[in-house]
Amino acid sequence: MNASPLIAAAELAVRLDDPQIRVLDASWFLPTEGRSGRNEFEEVRIPGSAFFDIDAISDASVDLPHMLPAPEAFAVAAAALGLTPDAEVVVYDSFGIRSAARVWWTLRVMGFDRVRVLDGGLRVWKAEGFPVETGAPKPPSQGVASIRFDPARLRDHAAVTAALVSGSAQVVDARSAPRFRGEAPEPRPGLRSGHMPGAFNLPFDRLLTEEGRLKPPAALAEAFREAGVDLGRPIIATCGSGVTASVLALALELLDAPAAVYDGSWAEWGREDGGEVAVGGA
Repeated sequence: MNASPLIAAAELAVRLDDPQIRVLDASWFLPTEGRSGRNEFEEVRIPGSAFFDIDAISDASVDLPHMLPAPEAFAVAAAALGLTPDAEVVVYDSFGIRSAARVWWTLRVMGFDRVRVLDGGLRVWKAEGFPVETGAPKPPSQGVASIRFDPARLRDHAAVTAALVSGSAQVVDARSAPRFRGEAPEPRPGLRSGHMPGAFNLPFDRLLTEEGRLKPPAALAEAFREAGVDLGRPIIATCGSGVTASVLALALELLDAPAAVYDGSWAEWGREDGGEVAVGGA
């Protein structure tokens, strides 16, 4: 197994002044939550961190939320955040582990190998008494990014459709059970309720502790098994818009069972012309 994709707050605190470390705040909220990750970053953050805006660093040419940008565009954005090919990137969010996993996945797709997620995020960092920074953030120094796009970590609508028909991969949905069953409306207007026929449901928060950390590997593996997922077979993670699907992908990376993420997720599939929809349990 490769190095853990997680880093503990205590380890980051010791290494915070390491010139090879680049810390990114990836906080993001659903439209219904009424909060701004950028505003909260500007109020309080881990010292020296820069803000990774998943809505701004995205493909603006498509009518879907925070889709992966083209590699060339991402290289420019990554350099503006001070990233370099040899940097060790640590990503966190204020939820615990949610949008940080999305940025971890994005960086891995773009070829950054040394990326870790702060286990428990800003919540645990503050709870454990480590320092925070307030006031206007200092602009990051200019970096140089070298992109090595990894298509194995990404799936599109056609690939997901083919997997569902052939059974070549398991599609695992990270949305809540009521949304998956079609009992709760989607937070984005205009989307149908329900799930992809044949998909499994594992709400991402079942992988987290009350403090917002990822559960131990044995508990993660058990959660996937209880959801009906075979960790020995290919997996495609999906959710509402590719954010919490990345939490599943992060957990599976920890279990040495790497998964791909369906970037369009339900924001694409749930449209009227997106694909067949089922309701009820998996």
